[in-house]
Amino acid sequence: MAEPVRDTEQEQRQQRKTGAGRKSALGIGAALLVALSKLKTGAFLLLKLGKPIWMMAISVGAYAILYPWEFAIGLVLLLFVHELGHVWAAKRVGLPVSAPIFIPFLGAAIIMKRHPKDAKTEAYMALGGPLLGTVGAFACYAVGWWTDYHLWYALAYVGFLLNLINLMPMRPLDGGRIVGAVSRWLWAVGVAGGPFLIWYTKSPLFFLLWAWFVWEMYNRFFRQKRKKPKFLADGQYVAIVDPHLPEWYLKSGEHRRELPFTCYCRMDGEHVAEFHWEAMSYRGELPLSEPCLIHKMYVTNITEPNAAGSVQFTVRAEGERFLQETFYDVPMPVRVKIGVVYGGLIGVLVFLIWKMGEMGLKTL
Repeated sequence: MAEPVRDTEQEQRQQRKTGAGRKSALGIGAALLVALSKLKTGAFLLLKLGKPIWMMAISVGAYAILYPWEFAIGLVLLLFVHELGHVWAAKRVGLPVSAPIFIPFLGAAIIMKRHPKDAKTEAYMALGGPLLGTVGAFACYAVGWWTDYHLWYALAYVGFLLNLINLMPMRPLDGGRIVGAVSRWLWAVGVAGGPFLIWYTKSPLFFLLWAWFVWEMYNRFFRQKRKKPKFLADGQYVAIVDPHLPEWYLKSGEHRRELPFTCYCRMDGEHVAEFHWEAMSYRGELPLSEPCLIHKMYVTNITEPNAAGSVQFTVRAEGERFLQETFYDVPMPVRVKIGVVYGGLIGVLVFLIWKMGEMGLKTL
């Protein structure tokens, strides 16, 4: 009777070993999954941050053609700090924005993925850039004072000057968006002061900005009464071609077909137009950057089907901009507060620029 007992014990030991092996394999598998998830997250972050980093590097190389490498790097970092101020302010008010975009000799910008709900929100986000940008420029000044290295003074002067110019009450500059929450009459200062800015900077870019601003003011306050401003939005999409479609259906690249659509606003405030292309069995969404009234949506610019049987096409939405009458209704205490911060920041920057000029520290 002892033999069956030994067999049973051997079976139990074998089962324990098998169970331990399975647990070990499961543990290794779980560790691999965790490692893969971390790797995937790291790759996602690298791809997300890679574009701004490469654009910064290209801007540094472009500025280095005209200035020393150290100054070029410092200038791009000052622009980056300025845009981070906008990103920080946008996150504070729950406004989704893109990562900073750098364009050599034009500066940097962020793209709003949703239009601000009112002028107060727009002003708050616009103030974030010059405020943090001024702090960054002052940090350069402090380092220059501590080290007595002239390059830091040059960066500080340029940072102060760029932030001051950006506070000009002229859209699309930050100042033009800020004064909308204070008094829209200040836009007239931007119209009148634009030629002085163009003369001072000798920049064709500022001439183009000023000309666009004057045209926008004309459309807003004079032409808008007769004709509402148009709104256009485009989106690029890829779809698999239905093999049962006739060959001529997609032959023309100028193929244009109106699509049924529905517009709605998500809980986070983002405006979206959803369309349906029945012949292709395709449903898609087109984000709308601002409140608008869409009249029609249509598909155009279709490519020839590739080897996989897919095509690329553009969907365009046409309509008119819709600006609520209450957009610029800002309580008086808020107007005063924004105006004090705006005017105070201009005063600080003017004083710092004047002081550095008196000290002879404004050039390399």
